[in-house]
Amino acid sequence: MTEVFKSPVELLDDWARVQGEKTYLRQPIDRQLNDYSWTQVHQMAHRLAGALYKLGFEKGDKIAILSKNCAEWFMVDFALMVGGFISVPIYPTANADTIKYVLQHSEAKAIFIGKLDDPASQESGIGGEVSRLSMGHDHMPCQYHWQQLLELAEPFESQYPADDDIMTIIYTSGSTGNPKGAVMTYGAFSWAAHRIAQHLGGTPQDRVISYLPLAHITERAYIFGSSIVGGGTVYFVESLDTFVEDVQVANPNFFLSVPRLWTLFQKNIIAKVGESKLNLLLSVPVVGSLVARKIRKQLGLNSARILGCGSAPVSPALLHWYGRIGMKITEAWGMTENAAYATLNFPFRQDKIGTVGAPGTDVELKIGENNELLFRSPGLFKEYYKRPEATAEALTEDGFFRTGDQGAIDDDGYLCITGRVKDNFKTAKGKFVAPVPIERRLAQNNNIELVCVIGSGQPYPVALVQLAEGAHGLPKAEVEASLAKTCAEVSASMESHATLGGVLITDEPWTVDNDVLTPTLKIKRHVLEAKYSEKIGGMRGDQVVWEQQLN
Repeated sequence: MTEVFKSPVELLDDWARVQGEKTYLRQPIDRQLNDYSWTQVHQMAHRLAGALYKLGFEKGDKIAILSKNCAEWFMVDFALMVGGFISVPIYPTANADTIKYVLQHSEAKAIFIGKLDDPASQESGIGGEVSRLSMGHDHMPCQYHWQQLLELAEPFESQYPADDDIMTIIYTSGSTGNPKGAVMTYGAFSWAAHRIAQHLGGTPQDRVISYLPLAHITERAYIFGSSIVGGGTVYFVESLDTFVEDVQVANPNFFLSVPRLWTLFQKNIIAKVGESKLNLLLSVPVVGSLVARKIRKQLGLNSARILGCGSAPVSPALLHWYGRIGMKITEAWGMTENAAYATLNFPFRQDKIGTVGAPGTDVELKIGENNELLFRSPGLFKEYYKRPEATAEALTEDGFFRTGDQGAIDDDGYLCITGRVKDNFKTAKGKFVAPVPIERRLAQNNNIELVCVIGSGQPYPVALVQLAEGAHGLPKAEVEASLAKTCAEVSASMESHATLGGVLITDEPWTVDNDVLTPTLKIKRHVLEAKYSEKIGGMRGDQVVWEQQLN
């Protein structure tokens, strides 16, 4: 018999009744914490739901959310669930074209607008047919303001959704074109949230900090979801400038991040102490443990019992480095379509670094044709919104989801991601190259921050490299020698058709703004392929070239 889990609407009612006066959300504004209890969040969510009905919206209407993470994001999400509306989260960094596409494709009738960094460039994406509702940060003109909405109507009474009711449409980050809208039911999300909280041992004493985009399923399931199941406290970040201080204040016992941020932390630690000095200090038993503890405290992570990493491949060398300072980082794998709960290396096993962990409870994995990873669980999405052909293509006859990831499962059931089916390309030699394993090996060079291997139709694959911050201060010859050595070592381990033609160090930073990275910091391979494919044809034999040399 399938286990039935409470929806976030019912859980919010429960926590407001059981620990109503306990602080749930803590939001820094002008360096002061603004606290909201479970009772306050419950009341505000129900008032917002009442206001939406007063404004003429009906159950089942799609309503978008465009905001950086904040307490109001949680309240709006709850309000939409309480009222039976369907939420459509949009990345706060999305450009006007993406916002317009998501609003039109989802048929959203209104949009809640909150904390934004560049609202002026985004406003044109919101047409006049969509009602604008303020979340109280006043970054963009709105028809209805936050306080006005809270006072507009009597609180709406909770109506618990059925498992197969649609909760949200989550648009993927669009690394290969227009984003697809994954339709998620209450049953699937609630199952994932409960499983995550059970797996990680969530309790009302937990403290987490929410800063990765809530428009992404990982933050929504692991932070929002586990908090509503476990009953813990959620902190937010005021700004990028205050990030480290905000983490220190939160002192979280569960901290979730992405490879790029873990790399940045590492670079800052090394820059502050010096690599040789740090290695020396860590090699002395008593001194090493004191230094490691001090580093963890400065990061605000000295109380963290769980450290997580996901969303993109991470170098095993980086995880081993953190192990030296007493930080066991759990790598995990998940997707929008499976509510982010799929595999994780928790309880942590040092010997499984390099894998993305073992399947979670009730998760089924198997390897299909072309080594494609097939997935099935109660957390699987319902369909792609208005894309029946894509939905049919994504699911096997027996209900497994074709993930598009290629993988291998070891004898202990731990999964290693070996590539993406659509990322593999043919060189001029007519043989396929899988870039992901090559990128993983190259990324172990500390001078590399980001790497993307391209080469469709070219004589050899070439590694496009974004240098790490510390590498910019080194002599060019030293950087070139280091990259050439790594390139040669990687090529020596590859079949002849996959040996590298060299490394191209790119000039322009890879960012979300210039469309090279998705909002979740995944590299858009097709964008780099289009820009650099004509420049790499003449590269041969482990040579290292700076982009300005080609101009």
